[in-house]
Amino acid sequence: MKASPAILPITHRSVLTVAVPIMLSNVTEPLIGVVNTAVIGQLPEAYYIGAISIGALIFSFLFWGFGFLRLSTSGMTAQAVGAGDNRELTAVFWRAIAIAIAVGVVLVLASPIIEKVSFDLMGGSAEIRAQGEIYFRHRILSAPFALMNFVILGWFIGQGRAKTAFVVQVFLNLVNMGLGAFFVLSLGMKADGVGLSALLAEFSAVLLGCLLVWHSFRKLHATATWSQIWNRDKLMRTLNANGDIMIRTLCLVFAFAWFVARGARASDVIIAANAVLLNFFEVAAYLIDGFAYASEALVGQTVGAKNRERFRQAIRLTTIWSLIVGAVCGVMIWFAGPWFIDLMTINPEVREAARQYLLWAGLTPFLGCICFQFDGIFTGAMATRDMRNMMIVSLLIYLASWWILESALGNHGLWAALCIFFIARGVTFAWRMPALERRAFA
Repeated sequence: MKASPAILPITHRSVLTVAVPIMLSNVTEPLIGVVNTAVIGQLPEAYYIGAISIGALIFSFLFWGFGFLRLSTSGMTAQAVGAGDNRELTAVFWRAIAIAIAVGVVLVLASPIIEKVSFDLMGGSAEIRAQGEIYFRHRILSAPFALMNFVILGWFIGQGRAKTAFVVQVFLNLVNMGLGAFFVLSLGMKADGVGLSALLAEFSAVLLGCLLVWHSFRKLHATATWSQIWNRDKLMRTLNANGDIMIRTLCLVFAFAWFVARGARASDVIIAANAVLLNFFEVAAYLIDGFAYASEALVGQTVGAKNRERFRQAIRLTTIWSLIVGAVCGVMIWFAGPWFIDLMTINPEVREAARQYLLWAGLTPFLGCICFQFDGIFTGAMATRDMRNMMIVSLLIYLASWWILESALGNHGLWAALCIFFIARGVTFAWRMPALERRAFA
């Protein structure tokens, strides 16, 4: 009989076993936007690219705002694994799936309002808006499936089954890219083809994920009863945790939206330079997140098993690897950044401006990896109220820093404020760590 992951020793190998598949699957995520842009870019009219870019940005904010479903599912799953409670493990899945379906249906029903508000805020030409709305109306139908995929990924990650999560995520991304190319290049579809490919990809991934979940249920030999799934206390804990994480996520989204908006007020060159540099940070963040996911699973299992020594070992090893990858990413941005900048834009003014702020972009992976790690630790321990409160405090520090620094240093001050935001998140999380440990092992 295979040993429970909650009692196996935590080593560098066990950390990498969870983190590396997640890192590889995360890297495929930015490729969707690249391929979709390349595919739609084969059409002669430039406004198609603008339409897909704006539509994809709307869904990034919309679905990212509901990323709490993956985080809370991962933390609760890991604790059920640590406690050796297979019935609760299945109940966690069904509770989260029910919430995902309900929220997804509400998003579809509210889509006319979401569409109008979003495109009014984003602006753009009449052609861009028309094609963007076509894309939106196809892709919004994927909302229930996209949120169900969050749950499926969180459920497998919480068990430390990163390879299974990797298979589902890569399958989703490959289907999306393949169908997008087929619909546009072979069938002559336009924005509707890109939106339809995303819908079918999410649906296909749900089918694959549910098949893998069903296979897992058979191995668990445990069936959650109706009363256990809808246990009032556990359902309220799930809803409260999701609410806390949603507030935290919206604060994070606001912080980056504010950064982009302030750059846009400066000039077209500044916003373009910032966009290029933020792409570097985004790719690095996807890589570093692999260790945050690993800490979610390992910390959650140790809390469920009430094993303080494993808890500290999980934090120590995942943090070491996160710092290593963060430092490597920072160094690569510093030294290879000029080459990547030239690859991403041919505009000489944007190239020059991006080089001026490259040092700040190189700092972001190293500073960000600390708060990413704490996100994973606090999610695994289901300390969601602390996550919410520390994010609010950090956001206020960020805005105060921006108000002081941007007026004095311009775009350098904006980047400095973003770095202070990462530092504030790390410091406030560290301040709450002793209380988290006392509460988790009381």
